[in-house]
Amino acid sequence: MFQDLLAQLHSLVSDLEPWQQVLALVPVGAIPFIESYLGSFLGSALGIHPLLAIPAAVLGNLLATFGAIALSGRAREAVTRGRDRRATDATAQPSRFRQKIATALDRYGVPGVCLLGPFVVASQITAPTLVALGATRTRVYLWMGISIIGWGIVFGVFGSLFLTVIL
Repeated sequence: MFQDLLAQLHSLVSDLEPWQQVLALVPVGAIPFIESYLGSFLGSALGIHPLLAIPAAVLGNLLATFGAIALSGRAREAVTRGRDRRATDATAQPSRFRQKIATALDRYGVPGVCLLGPFVVASQITAPTLVALGATRTRVYLWMGISIIGWGIVFGVFGSLFLTVIL
């Protein structure tokens, strides 16, 4: 049954022009939890050439994630600017939840969270959370970009191999 579904989707996709295939995969890559890795896998597994499927899914994921980083960075700046204007109590302790997240961020760093985060939480959620916790936007952009591209390539190649096995 699953093979029949994939075969039907494969025949549908193969009838599309390459630009239509790419145009369909860019928004798929922007969907949280599908992202570049599942988008490139699906595209390759459905018969879209990996040299088209991978960049299209990666582009969609990069656009969505980098947009979220930019928005969260601006929000964080506005919040911290508001805190600086108010008199704050120097003895105030951060919450236990915030301490746990800060500890995990300290332990694994931005690279570790970015590279492993997509398997736990969508990159469109992980990236702005890192910025909200105080990670520099530049590092989050860099490592999330590396993660999105890397996982997109790995899963796109896997999807292509999967297609050759089932068909």
